[in-house]
Amino acid sequence: MSIFSSFDINASGMTAERLRLDVISQNIANSSTTRTEDGTPYRRKVVTFSQKSNTAFANILSNAHSSYTGTGVKVSSITEDTSTDFVKKYDPSHPDADEDGYVSYPNVNTVTEMTNMIDASRAYEANVTAFSTSKNIALKGLEIGK
Repeated sequence: MSIFSSFDINASGMTAERLRLDVISQNIANSSTTRTEDGTPYRRKVVTFSQKSNTAFANILSNAHSSYTGTGVKVSSITEDTSTDFVKKYDPSHPDADEDGYVSYPNVNTVTEMTNMIDASRAYEANVTAFSTSKNIALKGLEIGK
């Protein structure tokens, strides 16, 4: 693995975490949206990461050299959280209340989203630190040649 592939791996991690932060902020912004375009409450979105798939050549190289490592991370999907139920609150005066007077609010828990935001921020910072370290190693290697 070359020094430049570490830049690609760290950059892919930063890009994925930035998208995760965007989705988390979208969840927080819509935490009280009771009606979307399709008439239902907003559903929390979840980001799933996976390893970037290797090219055909990289697969051959991987088989030839067992020490070959991955090429970074990618966002494999952004899905809606259907396992968590909507939060029902009694408010018969609300325009989105059902016939029993209950309003369905999104399945967004602000505490969970803030915890996920801290986690994503720290993962982003770790990738920035690794990127900076790789850059410093490359610079020190260039200084040797002086």
